[in-house]
Amino acid sequence: MRFLCDQMLGTLAKWLRILGHDAVYARDGDDDMLLEQAAAGNRMLVTRDRELAERADDAVFIESTELGEQLRRVVDVTGIEICEDAMLSRCTVCNTPVVTVEKSAVEDIVPEHAYETHEQFWRCPGCGRVYWKGTHWDNMRRFVRQLQK
Repeated sequence: MRFLCDQMLGTLAKWLRILGHDAVYARDGDDDMLLEQAAAGNRMLVTRDRELAERADDAVFIESTELGEQLRRVVDVTGIEICEDAMLSRCTVCNTPVVTVEKSAVEDIVPEHAYETHEQFWRCPGCGRVYWKGTHWDNMRRFVRQLQK
């Protein structure tokens, strides 16, 4: 399932990506533009605007400002899964699927401590961002496990 999150849901878009889902964040644009973009990309519109959600062919209306509740709402409405195995399979910045890279390829890019203490790295072919399972990984897993309860 592919998502288009409106201007009010940037953090939700990032977390949908963290969870491995294709989620575009619309930083700007009027309602008509968002509806066209969602339809053209075969994306479900995720919005905090009730009227916009009612106009869309496929939409999730989000009432809450709390991230956990927003994610639960998307899961409840769409039936998508929250799966740790899919975490960090997409770039959190540009939404491109990441690829595994050799450790030596990131030696001059990542912090020295990360390079010395980790063996697996992933890189986004779109924007070049590099990922590894640092302390942020444990924090994300804890958050995801709380969502699954």
